[in-house]
Amino acid sequence: MNLNDLAANVLQKQRSTPDLIADALRSAILQGIFQEGQSLRQDEIATQFGVSRIPVREALRQLEGEGLVTLHLNRGAMVSILTTTEAQEICEIRSALETTAIQLAIPKLTESDLETASEILSAMNRASDAARLVQLNWEFHGTLYAIAERPRLMSMIKTLHINIDRYIRLQLAQMDNIERTQKEHYELLDACRQRDMTAAVRVLKRHIDQQGAELVLFLQQNSRNR
Repeated sequence: MNLNDLAANVLQKQRSTPDLIADALRSAILQGIFQEGQSLRQDEIATQFGVSRIPVREALRQLEGEGLVTLHLNRGAMVSILTTTEAQEICEIRSALETTAIQLAIPKLTESDLETASEILSAMNRASDAARLVQLNWEFHGTLYAIAERPRLMSMIKTLHINIDRYIRLQLAQMDNIERTQKEHYELLDACRQRDMTAAVRVLKRHIDQQGAELVLFLQQNSRNR
């Protein structure tokens, strides 16, 4: 799939043009069609979508807010490069926000919520594609957090997941850590079933901290290999 295919897909949806363009560009970045550090020429993107540069500019600003694009005054837009320091900070913030979310959610979780989370983990056991695994990972965590009914908190958490999504995809494609990750997911789900808030926070914090450490190591190794 390329940007033209993504553009054709999203333009069929009934949403504002900047949002649709942002969807396509986000997918292109997460799928590696656009690489980190690559320049994003507004005029070329506008031509591909058959629009003026104004909605493209708005879409790029939206992606800048998600940490996927960096806008330079004189050099235009480029795909953001995640540093090891930024990756570490993102995971530290995730740990704080997501442990708060799970504490708020546990008293409200229903059997239906827990069953949905369990079904997502079963789907992860069957998945082999890195992009699909990352999507299911968010669906699992999002299912547990959503019941907390804190939309701003959820928005911040989702943005942080988007920030590192493309790197986690590459990481999953090169590293064999799925088994351990799934074990931690099941431990978290079990703690939620038991309404054990202390255990849930402990498991979730360890899970995110470990992912952060592995992501930092992955970025360091990739930087040396460039």
